[in-house]
Amino acid sequence: MAEAATAAAARAVAQRPPAMRWWGWGDPTHGASLPQHALRFLRETVGSGAPRPPVALANVRLEPSRLRAEVLAALRGVVGADAVSDAHGERVLHAAGKGYPDLVRLRRGEPEGAPDAVVWPADHEQVAAVLALCGRESLAVVPFGGGTSVVGGVAPLRGSHAAVIALDLGRMGALLELDRSSLTVRVQAGARAIALESHLGGLGLTLGHFPQSYEYVTLGGCAATRSAGQSSTGYGSFEKLVLGVRLAAPAGELALPALPATAAGPSVRGLLVGSEGAFGVISELSLRVRPQPADRSCEGVFFESFAAGLAALRELAREHALPDVARLSDEPETRMSMALAGGGAGALAARLYLGARGYGGGCLAIFGFEGPAGEAAQRRARARALVRRCGGLRLGAAPGRAWLRSRFEGPYLRDELLTHGVMVETLETAAQWSLVPQLHRSVGRAIAGALSAGGTPGLVMCHVSHLYETGASLYFTFLARQREGEEIEQWQQAKRAASDAIVAGGGTITHHHAVGRDHRPWMAQEIGAQGIAALQAVKAQLDPAGIMNPGKLLPSP
Repeated sequence: MAEAATAAAARAVAQRPPAMRWWGWGDPTHGASLPQHALRFLRETVGSGAPRPPVALANVRLEPSRLRAEVLAALRGVVGADAVSDAHGERVLHAAGKGYPDLVRLRRGEPEGAPDAVVWPADHEQVAAVLALCGRESLAVVPFGGGTSVVGGVAPLRGSHAAVIALDLGRMGALLELDRSSLTVRVQAGARAIALESHLGGLGLTLGHFPQSYEYVTLGGCAATRSAGQSSTGYGSFEKLVLGVRLAAPAGELALPALPATAAGPSVRGLLVGSEGAFGVISELSLRVRPQPADRSCEGVFFESFAAGLAALRELAREHALPDVARLSDEPETRMSMALAGGGAGALAARLYLGARGYGGGCLAIFGFEGPAGEAAQRRARARALVRRCGGLRLGAAPGRAWLRSRFEGPYLRDELLTHGVMVETLETAAQWSLVPQLHRSVGRAIAGALSAGGTPGLVMCHVSHLYETGASLYFTFLARQREGEEIEQWQQAKRAASDAIVAGGGTITHHHAVGRDHRPWMAQEIGAQGIAALQAVKAQLDPAGIMNPGKLLPSP
């Protein structure tokens, strides 16, 4: 039998997140700084500009709120006087996500826009009431979870409406139900992944979803964007974890029960998972959980080339011996990782060992296995034997431990690089195995060519981050000196070149970052004109006035 969550359990999961830097990523007390050897590597590789710290919060320029006093009063009547704000600080915190253009604009005090107010509903019924009010008043609604979108997914666009509100789900973080027999939980959509995982860990359970945004991301946001985590090769990406969904749409409620499987027509659940707030607000989720793994390991493997590493990963997929975590860096990313590791004893020992084994260059992979003790050990042994036959050189647990320690540090590092005048951006795709090698080359060349054409040659790196039987994902990172005064144009040129190359090479325009605003121009090339029309028809049915998250996911009809 399913159990209603105790009040203490609900509160434990509903803990509010620590404050987020308004101008960047994460906890303001996080003391990230680049060591001297890292700064030296950056200057030698891409150059750097003059230091560019963010402006003071008080100096961020916003247009006055467009909401009339009577509309603010009506919103407060729905959610409570303290759950609506048009204060400058709250509007800035909800003015953008965490994509590169968002941060460039925020740091210089010139966000592209801001919500006219922020509203914090407490439950599904309040969400529905707010949407009804917004429909009557022609207010655009931007659902806001952790605010971690890197593709413009929470940009406060008004569209044709009188004003725009950010609907922050931060008060909707409770654990509602736990079904131990079925290994499922039901939560409010504002619950944070890190809070639920912490609570489940005390019960001997795990959700197993660890995206890089893990510290702040909400479970509703994971569902709305079809998130993938660092262990998703083993646990499955987020849509595999979602069993039931409750949606508050302007046209009414859509509640899908937590069924293990169904043949009742096309998957409506599949329409809602990945809908990015364009159809309504995901208010509750039923999720699959698993027992905590008794056996966990994470280790490094070295390959003589990216091609050799890809061949080994493909064999792992064919032989059904996939790790739960699988990450293969190409040569440039491996070189940078080793350079940033500095001259410590561990890094020096690794270089000496690789040199002694004849590896002058090559590529680093990280493999993680977890599960019941015997089962995980068997998979690990099979994978090790297969990787050895493919030329992989085991490096032991030290690289795995290093990756586990630093796996959530990337966004903090990006903030540091921006302060030093360095553009750093990521993008990702996935394709069939037969296309992956050429796609890796063509997208890398497209990014490098766009950066060089703009006078700022850069460093382009890539790693495989998720494996499937039929293909794999590619996750690109590129760095270049910023073009002062033209930072957004510089980014647009590289982004456009990469996206065109991805589509031309047979890849998806997004593997797990979602569509948002940034990938919207390429959606029709992936799903076709009739696919776009079908999704627009769903939006017209659920959101007839078009108030939900304008300018995201779909082209305007």
